[in-house]
Amino acid sequence: MPQVDVVDETFIVVPPKVVAAAFADPAAWRGFWPDLKLEVYADRGDEGLRWTVGGALVGTMEVWLEAVLDGTVVHYFLRADFADGEASPKVVRKEITARQLAAKSLALRLKAVLEDGRAPGCAPTPA
Repeated sequence: MPQVDVVDETFIVVPPKVVAAAFADPAAWRGFWPDLKLEVYADRGDEGLRWTVGGALVGTMEVWLEAVLDGTVVHYFLRADFADGEASPKVVRKEITARQLAAKSLALRLKAVLEDGRAPGCAPTPA
């Protein structure tokens, strides 16, 4: 079992291809996860990406984009260990919490940008 196991889901009211475009540029990944070195091992197009992870953590990460109703559920998974080996339970808990907060923060930033001021209850702008 990985030391760091983070799962997050956020609904964004835009089509999956719009969300996929936000993750398409590797330069964006450095902004989203500056301490991780990512290498794509599965590009699933409008359904997201899967990476191997190096850097501060070693393992795998995925952004799965699921079309739901008039938008996309962004599923985020990070399963990794500390690059330098074992860590105390306190350090592991702190890292998990930090990664959980960072994942939700990223998802909510994307939501704000991609929905572009869409009022709740209104349909997304056609892409």
